[in-house]
Amino acid sequence: MNPIELLDYAGVAVFAATGALAASRKQLDIIGYLFLASVAGIGGGTFRDVILNVPVFWVGNRDYVLICAAVAVLVFFSAHRVESRYKLLLWLDAIGLAAFSVMGAAKGLAITGSPAVSIVTGMLTATLGGILRDLLTGEPSVLLRPEIYVTAALAGAALYTLGDFAGLPPLASGLAGFMAAFCVRGGALKFGWAFPSYKSRPGRRPEDIP
Repeated sequence: MNPIELLDYAGVAVFAATGALAASRKQLDIIGYLFLASVAGIGGGTFRDVILNVPVFWVGNRDYVLICAAVAVLVFFSAHRVESRYKLLLWLDAIGLAAFSVMGAAKGLAITGSPAVSIVTGMLTATLGGILRDLLTGEPSVLLRPEIYVTAALAGAALYTLGDFAGLPPLASGLAGFMAAFCVRGGALKFGWAFPSYKSRPGRRPEDIP
């Protein structure tokens, strides 16, 4: 198993854990745990493969679904021991985002050879699972939180792609991309890093528009 494949399995497990933790916060049954763990764990990669028009990764390899199921069961019996499940969810999400930004970029680059596609698929793979999880559970979306999120995935995917074109070994490019994404997202969680928000003028009333 090469480093990129290992990172892919790790990313699925970590994102599955965030889905299961979200289920625990909503006090769902074991089926809810299994469903949300699967949505979070394989949702982003599924969308990526559909866009790339390639076989969906977990259809041909049941290990991914089994990982999601195993993580869901583990969290079902242990989540009550965690004092702050939402805080843990955010940090695990940061790890999963970092792993998937690299894996998504690697797959996009391998299939198309395009740096632009590589970066986009890295961003989509890293963020969509968490977004779907939050939408389904009614949690505040990580995408709409004030601190940096998508930019962290962009940093990881871009650095991996740059490393690959510079001729670095896959392990070096993958680690560089992972650390870039995790440090940006981790710094955002720890220190509240954020870009300036858009400040619009108050909207005019219809009768005031000439």
